[in-house]
Amino acid sequence: MRPAVAIALGGLMLAGGTAQPAMAGDPEAGRQVANMCRTCHGIDGYAQIPIAPHIGGEPEKYLEAQLMAFKTGAREHEMMSVVAASLSAQQISDVAAWYASHEAVATLPEGVSEDDAPAACVSCHGADGISLLLDAPNLAGEVNIYIDTQLKAFRLGKREHEIMSQIAADMTDAEIREVADWYSEVELQIEQVE
Repeated sequence: MRPAVAIALGGLMLAGGTAQPAMAGDPEAGRQVANMCRTCHGIDGYAQIPIAPHIGGEPEKYLEAQLMAFKTGAREHEMMSVVAASLSAQQISDVAAWYASHEAVATLPEGVSEDDAPAACVSCHGADGISLLLDAPNLAGEVNIYIDTQLKAFRLGKREHEIMSQIAADMTDAEIREVADWYSEVELQIEQVE
């Protein structure tokens, strides 16, 4: 995921765009920015509404890339596009640093084995939904309708990604629901790292 986002952002920068994120994020300054995010994502990154993902403990560069994609229009969402457009590159770096300063910890439900995890997802998102890559989001504890919606968006071309679009293109509704249910049943805790 990271290479595609980096290439897209790099292309914007070379084309004279202002999509370049600031160099270093300040988590404390980011906490102030996060006040406008708390209604949906929570101040600690644990989502307050089902249509918003948990973002606490996500890799900083992943969060920064997603916010820049919303800001530049590379990714669209009726709420996030408006919010990100109002943020400076430094504010994006800061709020990404704030949410990344948390740790996401996942626990599989009792009686469930990692071997039962969706095979197509494990190499990037982990069996327990904690990402194994810096450019893939955590899926642990997400509401199943959120995961279902995102996979269908990739399948229909409403969201595009070099890996996810191909994987989702071949998934049936039943397979998408199975993946969504698997990760939604994982218990997630998000804690501030001291």
